[in-house]
Amino acid sequence: MFAIVQDGIIVMLIPVGTPFTLNGVEYPANWCNLSTPEEKAAIGMVDVVYGTQANDQYYWVSQDVPVYNAATNQVDINFTSTPKDLTKVKESSISQINNTAYTILLPTDWMVVKAVETSTTVSHVWNVWRQSIRTTAATAVSAVESAANVDEVQTVMSGISWPPSPDQVAADLAQAPDTIADDVQDATGEVQDGN
Repeated sequence: MFAIVQDGIIVMLIPVGTPFTLNGVEYPANWCNLSTPEEKAAIGMVDVVYGTQANDQYYWVSQDVPVYNAATNQVDINFTSTPKDLTKVKESSISQINNTAYTILLPTDWMVVKAVETSTTVSHVWNVWRQSIRTTAATAVSAVESAANVDEVQTVMSGISWPPSPDQVAADLAQAPDTIADDVQDATGEVQDGN
């Protein structure tokens, strides 16, 4: 986005790809993309720079009024963030954690059903992984429940690390010799046998 600034006052904001009229002159939609910095400066066109916006899952976010910053010769648009209701944020986050755990476990539920129907057992590796998903979810839920504010909830939610499935671990290990060889080659400059 660009802005036209005259005598320190923002005259208009111009989204990229939008035609505009200034002082009786019509500018086509592609003018901002095709014009030089000097041509932009000649009509008072400056960049619009947006500030950091809080995550709207946790905050009510509203855009502030654009302000011309003479020191940087740009228009700054910042945001005001108001924390959402903590109880509702916690409920939503806990629901998200539980839904994620359910979605991760669902593709392997057939293993449990088969084990029950055939009176056999689920592979120990898969049992351990499935339990690790439930443990990760329970730990995250507990942390969300004890959070004192939405910042803490956001920190918990952004820090959840779901354990990889045994299939993913096996795939990663299968590629490990190649990765190790590449790392050795990068470090020594010599080609090494990955076995």
